[in-house]
Amino acid sequence: MTKDAQDTRTDSGFDQVYFTASDGLRLAARDYGRGRPGTENRDTVVCLPGLTRNGGDFHYLALILSQSEVAPRRVVCFDYRGRGLSEWDREKANYNIQIETDDLLAGCAALGVKHAAFIGTSRGALIIHVLAAVRPSMMAAAILNDAGPVVEGAGLAQIMAYHDRIKAPGSLYELAMKLKAMQGTAFTALSDADWNDLAEASFEEKDGKISAKFDPALIEMLRAIDLNSPLPTLWPQFEGLRNIPLLTIRGENSSLLTEATVDEMAKRHPAMRRFTAPGQGHAPLLHIGELPKAIGSFLNNAGKPRRR
Repeated sequence: MTKDAQDTRTDSGFDQVYFTASDGLRLAARDYGRGRPGTENRDTVVCLPGLTRNGGDFHYLALILSQSEVAPRRVVCFDYRGRGLSEWDREKANYNIQIETDDLLAGCAALGVKHAAFIGTSRGALIIHVLAAVRPSMMAAAILNDAGPVVEGAGLAQIMAYHDRIKAPGSLYELAMKLKAMQGTAFTALSDADWNDLAEASFEEKDGKISAKFDPALIEMLRAIDLNSPLPTLWPQFEGLRNIPLLTIRGENSSLLTEATVDEMAKRHPAMRRFTAPGQGHAPLLHIGELPKAIGSFLNNAGKPRRR
């Protein structure tokens, strides 16, 4: 970690670290396994969350990867500007994928991450596409979690409806049960504890009220998208991943990433591996079921020639 980053020790298996973006905004990340023996010979794993989510979504996966007895890895989970413990941006137009990619590069530089395997959930997967176009040399491998070059309008509409229906919950437990009622049919693999974790990752109780851990302006920007017009695709950026070991994860019940898109991705990237998360929608929790094993296996074999 460089002098541009600051850290605070926690008892939760990670160091809470902070760094400064190019425009002076104070941004946050979680750093798991830093300095642990055995991690020095393996690429760091960098985790990128969804639109309104934060690094806390990867907590259990990060513990599994960083505390592995066989192949421990350093894992860094970022909070984008306006999310988690990162500062909110007064200029709301700065909540865009290009600036968030720039913030990611600043964070990696501050934390001394020069080469890494990147895991991106939803918006994080889109940021990986941009990173592949502008800095492919720093990518040891990539895992796209339920997002690819084509984003389905139906999936975005579902995300907007989700945020409209979770306003003003009375408690975190009430919020967790509301999330379960809304999305339980798409996420049959989740337990009540998982729903509680989802609620606590992006909301907190302050002064007797439940507050979101993200700038509400993010939702307003989402509503400004015209879902009646075709959404732009990222196929040119996806080409930048062609020579990078790639795993694409799709939730079995996802409305954002279709099987047809994953099939087309496989045609353009023949070495791509794919995994369907049973009993999950958009976006799969990566510590559920066989996902940690699949992710660990992929990371350990990234760069090795595949058997024919």
